[in-house]
Amino acid sequence: MSDDDQPEHKRPRRRAERADPAQRRRAILDAALEVFAESGFAAARMQDVATRAGVAKGTLYLYFEDKAALFEGLVHEALDPVLGTMEGRLAAFEGSTRDFLRLLFAHFISEAVHSPRRHMVRLMIGEGERFPELAALYHREVVSRGLSLLRAVNERALARGEITSDAGARYPQLLVAPLLIAVLWEGTFQRLDPLDTEDMLAAHIDILLRGLGWTDREGDAT
Repeated sequence: MSDDDQPEHKRPRRRAERADPAQRRRAILDAALEVFAESGFAAARMQDVATRAGVAKGTLYLYFEDKAALFEGLVHEALDPVLGTMEGRLAAFEGSTRDFLRLLFAHFISEAVHSPRRHMVRLMIGEGERFPELAALYHREVVSRGLSLLRAVNERALARGEITSDAGARYPQLLVAPLLIAVLWEGTFQRLDPLDTEDMLAAHIDILLRGLGWTDREGDAT
């Protein structure tokens, strides 16, 4: 099969070899995410990534020494758009915690659930147990940072008198669990049983806050 006969997402990025270093690195990371999503971490080959990125295999090794380094690059590339943005917004947010959670989940839907970044989550769920060093990296750089953000949201709500329970600070996994469901559903069942992710998460916010002792305050958005 010629390159022109292949699906567009599988065609080599032919001009990446002539791109500037930042563009070439971006092409390599995009290709790595596609190859990992299709083949899994264990079966993915550096040659496949180089071919998909449109660079020589030797060029690929100038940027990333092995598959683990590629995975680490993908993790770091995702941090600021997904978590860094919301950490900054929380520090300056003046509205209710309900409104911030709506903003937070809408951001996660856009940048994770409905983005190719969802493949990183699926990869960890599927292969994290087999590759504990990758799981440790992902936990350190993404999971622990995300849980810290959710603890801060719960503590903010307690300090503002919006809720009465600290369960969300002790178990921030309660807040994020539906996002994992959304990621898995998007790639596995969405075409069979469409899920309104936005509405599900809105319902989750309401159920969660009521369970934490939410008290409606004058001026809160509904």
